[in-house]
Amino acid sequence: MRQQNAHGATQETLLPPKKMTLEEFLESDLEGYEYVKGELIPMPPTSGKHGEISSNIHWHLYSHIRANQLGRVYIADTGFQIGERVLMPDIAFVSTARLPDDRQKAFSIPPDLAVEVVSRTDILHRVEEKAFAYLEAGTRMVWVLKPVSETVMVYRSKTDIRVLTCEDTLTGEDVVEGFSCQVSQLFE
Repeated sequence: MRQQNAHGATQETLLPPKKMTLEEFLESDLEGYEYVKGELIPMPPTSGKHGEISSNIHWHLYSHIRANQLGRVYIADTGFQIGERVLMPDIAFVSTARLPDDRQKAFSIPPDLAVEVVSRTDILHRVEEKAFAYLEAGTRMVWVLKPVSETVMVYRSKTDIRVLTCEDTLTGEDVVEGFSCQVSQLFE
């Protein structure tokens, strides 16, 4: 693929390979992709509404976690190795006790909490597959925020799934101790 630079000269831009190993992906500096069982999944830019919802949940979680020194909150560009995948949840929480010393590459552990905000380009069953992949890898809770219905799906296992509406309160249960927030505040 050819691309013109600011000086008018053309230069070759390399597209990432269609397939690579997990180790190759972890060692690469590719950005904007998740890795799922040998395939690179491009992560297109999201909408303004998606960004607003992500910012809302980040602000509420970060404020609580920071004030109570519970761990760290990470945003969408942070990779987590989830079995044979490297996923980038929209928001993630890792407790202080589980924080690895080396944080220069994608995390080799799953987050304690993964948050996915469904975007216009998402396919819902793939988001659900991702939620179950997090849980199978050891994530203790997954929140899936659905902007159209303004609901939050709380996943603890394949048999423990709850739907919260704007009239409900989202809590961190035993994963983010003491956290609570009105669901409606996430969609403002």
